[in-house]
Amino acid sequence: MSEVLTATQKDRYAETGYLVLENQIPMEWIEKVRAEISRFELEAKDMTASNDRIDLEDTHTQEDPRVRRIKLPHTTSDVMRELMYSDHVLGPARDLIGPDLRLHTTKLNMKSAGYGAAVEWHQDYAFYPHTNDDILAIGICIDDMAEENGPLMVFPGSHKGPVYDHHVDGVFAGAMLPHENGLDVKDAVKLTGPAGSMSIHHGRIIHGSALNVSDSPRRILFYEMMAADAFPIMGSMTQWSGIEDYNKRMLCGETTLNPRLEDIPVRIPQPQPNVAISIYEIQKGLKTRAFDVAKS
Repeated sequence: MSEVLTATQKDRYAETGYLVLENQIPMEWIEKVRAEISRFELEAKDMTASNDRIDLEDTHTQEDPRVRRIKLPHTTSDVMRELMYSDHVLGPARDLIGPDLRLHTTKLNMKSAGYGAAVEWHQDYAFYPHTNDDILAIGICIDDMAEENGPLMVFPGSHKGPVYDHHVDGVFAGAMLPHENGLDVKDAVKLTGPAGSMSIHHGRIIHGSALNVSDSPRRILFYEMMAADAFPIMGSMTQWSGIEDYNKRMLCGETTLNPRLEDIPVRIPQPQPNVAISIYEIQKGLKTRAFDVAKS
């Protein structure tokens, strides 16, 4: 029995690798998250460099503070942690990958009006290969998501294909260029919807997002998770400090010591560049970018 999704929606996800559920999160939750964002933005005004809580835009100054990511918000915000455990979030995930779910990571990507950073085309699975690919990312739209303010874009069906090479000159760069891999960006779909909408994308789907050049912000709270029997492969960027810590990441259901192995393509994201562990910093290793960067 499904909790949230219809059979048609589940079939669509299996075929395309993504879903958009409009108005999935009640607005009272969205308002609470916005208040938390304001708290972090106030903290950023006194910062001169990124730290373990807040990732700053390259163009950030104390006179003009600019935040591009709140890191692991479930560890620093009770609101975002409580939302993560709610059935609004976990119900659709259980419908897609089963009752036993483990958290991989959380982040709140912030694209402020006029300069919000782009994220180059990539597959999440290229960063953290596992024994199976029952892995997904749930994105909560904190603002209205329109075509002009840098929405998440995906290549439908690409979760069924290869894991593409995300290296440059033999070093992991966290991105790939569609046109170099036989893909046409005209085939990419923009995931739009009003604030409170939820996007779900498969861990192997190719996705990215352009610079926000509009006069509207675009903020997405991501909860990334996997089936409990998906275990990281050595060389993955998944943080691992032992089974006890790993089991503390269970979101619901039962843990296991029996990984499920599936015949799926794998690439190891090694060697790593000597930069901070941030997709924005890792992707600076690219020689050619698909998206523009903020100038000031």
